[in-house]
Amino acid sequence: MIQITSYLQRDILDDIIRRWMYGDPRPDDSETIVRLIHFNNLFLCRCLRILAESIFGKSQNDKMTFRRISCKGGLKDLLIENPPYRNDRIDSLIHEYLRRPGHYYRETPFHGVLVSRMDGEGRHYAGSYRIKRARRIAEKAARRIADHVFATIRRNADTLAEGRARRFGISRHELITSQEEMNEEFLHAEEAFLDDLRNHRPLEGQGAIVINDVGGLKIVWEDPSLDPLYETLSRGGCTIVEREEHRGRYNAVNLTVRYRPPREAIISPPVGGHVLSHFQERGWDAESINHAFAGFVDSGEESVLLEIIVSTFQELLESEIGRCMHEDRIMEQRAARPYRGHLARNIGYLLEYLFTLPEAPLPITRELPIRLWDRYLPDTFFEIMKDLFRIPSIGPLE
Repeated sequence: MIQITSYLQRDILDDIIRRWMYGDPRPDDSETIVRLIHFNNLFLCRCLRILAESIFGKSQNDKMTFRRISCKGGLKDLLIENPPYRNDRIDSLIHEYLRRPGHYYRETPFHGVLVSRMDGEGRHYAGSYRIKRARRIAEKAARRIADHVFATIRRNADTLAEGRARRFGISRHELITSQEEMNEEFLHAEEAFLDDLRNHRPLEGQGAIVINDVGGLKIVWEDPSLDPLYETLSRGGCTIVEREEHRGRYNAVNLTVRYRPPREAIISPPVGGHVLSHFQERGWDAESINHAFAGFVDSGEESVLLEIIVSTFQELLESEIGRCMHEDRIMEQRAARPYRGHLARNIGYLLEYLFTLPEAPLPITRELPIRLWDRYLPDTFFEIMKDLFRIPSIGPLE
């Protein structure tokens, strides 16, 4: 159902998501999810670093710097710090940003690294790389699955309408249907879909839903020709599998590349930082963690897909503090979802729970707290997430 192509061992994750939609967890799912998410994030972080160094150059003689940040404010500040060129539009954007920085979603979480180029005038933003946060992966996967489910239910509702037309001896297009009847047919089709889930019946039309952009880079590129960049990517181990031009409020080229990382360079550095401490809290020693990570990479797919966004400095500025600010576009996507009923919300709850699970303290999932065919208020899911992180509820009752 879901192929997160930036991840290794993605079929295993797909199988868990599919089973959880059927309400069928296994005792070892929690441990498997923890390993998949943490090891994939470590793998992706190292992949992106190696690829970024092949594109921008390594940190030598203070000409290139790589700086990790945790929120978008660091990226936006660097963009305006020392622009490579100025014009009226750029000056206006910088002026507005400095006048009311809080308007620009500076606290948006961002798991990424900024790449700067140093010269006699100071440091300039050259690019960045990032891994989508767990909540954003869950949100995107849930939206894509919900859209897929919505299309299936609509097809089934159309089938009901066609059956009604045949009973009247007319074609589907001649059938006059009230809004109330259309709603009723949709609800019947939705209930039939949920009944299939409850009874573990195969779902029709469940082709692969592909997500290619969990790992991604941004590159500032002023040359009208991208050929030199393509040559650099090729030397770095990338093959371009898709090229999409965006024209309108934001002008850029989106590349999907297949990347075959140098495996020895991925697994040779010892596991450290957050991943090391996370597994040590669960009783692993450092040697076991490094051995498990090496085995995870060696047994994974040969390549992953990554997203590379190429734009001029001014267009990048527009996407961060200008006419098509990324955070505004996220809000527009959330508001424009065509299907927002109980089933769509439950898919969102289930996937957010799944992708958040690896950050929870010693998670154990024997029974799923969310079943797609039941109904929940947002307050219920809030309490589920509190329980996941062992946050006690404080109420007025003794």
